[in-house]
Amino acid sequence: MGVTEDLADELALKVIKYVDASGDDGVISEIVGILGATSQSAEEAFLTSMRVRRANMAARAHLLNRVRKFQEKQGTEGGAAKDAPET
Repeated sequence: MGVTEDLADELALKVIKYVDASGDDGVISEIVGILGATSQSAEEAFLTSMRVRRANMAARAHLLNRVRKFQEKQGTEGGAAKDAPET
């Protein structure tokens, strides 16, 4: 990635950690406003990184849930949970 994407992704990671810890998702709009006022490229890269990371987190959580359900089903049917796909 280029410097814009690298910096935006680093910022997105920090914002996601802050939002997860605090529940304050209003900070995202504030960051977007600051970036947009100074650099449209940085704003777009930040928003892209946020979307990609959040989508990936949601997909991983969904997969983990499916794996857990599969393992529970295997356990109740007498099957070996070891046959479950890894996450």
